[in-house]
Amino acid sequence: MPSSVMSTSNRDGSPQPPAAVSAVGLRKSYGDKVVLDGIDLSIPAGSVFALLGPNGAGKTTAVKILSTLITADAGDLHVGGHDLATDPQAVRAAIGVTGQFSAVDGLITGEENMLLMADLHHLSKSEGRRVAAELLERFDLVDAAKKPASTYSGGMKRRLDLAMTLVGNPRIIFLDEPTTGLDPRSRHNMWNIIRNLVAGGVTVFLTTQYLEEADELADRIAVLSDGRIAAEGSAEELKRLIPGGHIRLRFTDPAAYQAAAVALREVTRDDEALSLQIPSDGTQRELRSILDWLDSAGIEADELTVHTPDLDDVFFALTSGTSVPNQPNQPKENVR
Repeated sequence: MPSSVMSTSNRDGSPQPPAAVSAVGLRKSYGDKVVLDGIDLSIPAGSVFALLGPNGAGKTTAVKILSTLITADAGDLHVGGHDLATDPQAVRAAIGVTGQFSAVDGLITGEENMLLMADLHHLSKSEGRRVAAELLERFDLVDAAKKPASTYSGGMKRRLDLAMTLVGNPRIIFLDEPTTGLDPRSRHNMWNIIRNLVAGGVTVFLTTQYLEEADELADRIAVLSDGRIAAEGSAEELKRLIPGGHIRLRFTDPAAYQAAAVALREVTRDDEALSLQIPSDGTQRELRSILDWLDSAGIEADELTVHTPDLDDVFFALTSGTSVPNQPNQPKENVR
């Protein structure tokens, strides 16, 4: 299995802008335990980068290092164009961090939490109130602004937490498992907030255990296993690393089915369902080739379905130490 997927373009094929976060040879150990074993990262500005990995893989350690909370043992590290080793204060001024556990003070109101953060950023009283009011409205927290944060739901606390992070108008934000413990509706609300931030040019470094979250949000994804990057690429690139993809053709005309079954190579037949399964990595070129062949042969399939492995399959394959996943979930099906 390839160890990584390299690319110099975004999902739409456009060139990547300069890196907002870069790491070369990042290492960190605690005693004899190697947590990060020489990882390399390059995150373009205005994109979402997701770092995936099982518990204890080193995701939070990477965030803590890149956000200057702890120091690395080795590595050439730059955030926002600033060298972490020589100018950590400039890095802190350029970033915002939302950790796994809320920084919200439950004993004071949401508004007071915001104003406290404004004071920490040395904003004037008037500017602090203006910024707090704008962010409370942006995150739909105006009605709850005067209530103690301890009365907020989990989703409201996470929104307040992120709003507090944005007081200093950072262009790079580290989100360490930002939706852990949220219900599906609150999680989707947070996704929309993240998308809006990125649309405004913010760079997001996201760690998550929700594979769907990475699939939904990230331009690029890296899978961290045993302190190293096991693979990196877009969600679609990573899915193509895993075997098991195929195209299924279903027919209602037995004659068309028989003609296709005889002519196509490497197919698995299902005579009862009148369907054929063709191994495929799901690329557009391969799909077009099959469609062109059907057209030239005058054969029409009633249904064509592309089956691709999902990120669950990728995650289990790359973090289990085996070359082929156990397929814990059925492949997703996208009828074309």
